[in-house]
Order: sequence, then C-alpha cells, then structure tokens
Amino acid sequence: MKSSTVKANWGWWLLSVLFALIFIAILIGAYTGNLPPALTQNDKAAHLILYAIATFLGHRAFDRRRMKLLGFVLPLFPTLFTLFTIVEEGLQSLSPNRSLDALDLVMSLLGVAIGYWLAERKKEGNG
Repeated sequence: MKSSTVKANWGWWLLSVLFALIFIAILIGAYTGNLPPALTQNDKAAHLILYAIATFLGHRAFDRRRMKLLGFVLPLFPTLFTLFTIVEEGLQSLSPNRSLDALDLVMSLLGVAIGYWLAERKKEGNG
C-alpha cells in the first residue's frame, strides 16, 4: 500500500471516530430524553443526514472494503451499519423515551444508501 494512501486513510479514520463520538452522544441523548429541539423537530431530516454522513465516513475509513456474504459481494461498512440501524430502531420499542417508527427506519436506510453512493462516487483521483 502506498504511503500517501495510508496517510489519506488516517484522515478518514480520524473524521470517522470524531463523528462516531457525536453520533453516540446523540444516541445517548435520544435514549435519555435529552435531545436538543433542533434534532427532535427535524427528526426525519436528522436521520437522513446523520446516517448518510456516518456511512460516507465509515465506508471511506474502511477504504471501500467489501465482504462476501451468502455468495454476494457487499460493502463492509454500509452492510454492518445497516444491520446496526435495523437493530437499533427495533430496540427503540423497549425504551420509555423512544418509539419504533418505520419512517425513521426508512430515512436512516435512505441515509445509508446516499452515504454509500457518495463515498463510491468520490474516487481517489477526485479527492
């Protein structure tokens, strides 16, 4: 692997970790009922944007790595993050401060798809 590629990946990892901390803080705020009104009043848009950013950064940090599953070649981070998203949305039904919402799940998964598309679109030669 080229040195410049390794250095570029460290940048994606750093951004991914920083965003993951923000994402985790938002999840904790949601489960404890302490989210800022800007996020609760714009719930669907927040799902779309947060999940798109997370997927974009994660897919780039993992250098667009793929995995084989049941004979299919799937993008590693988007696939794992999709599974996390489905499980996390289901767990909301167990929380007194959250509720299972199919439209939230749709917006989150749409965000995953958009983030993946953007990460695949932005090839190394273009930044």
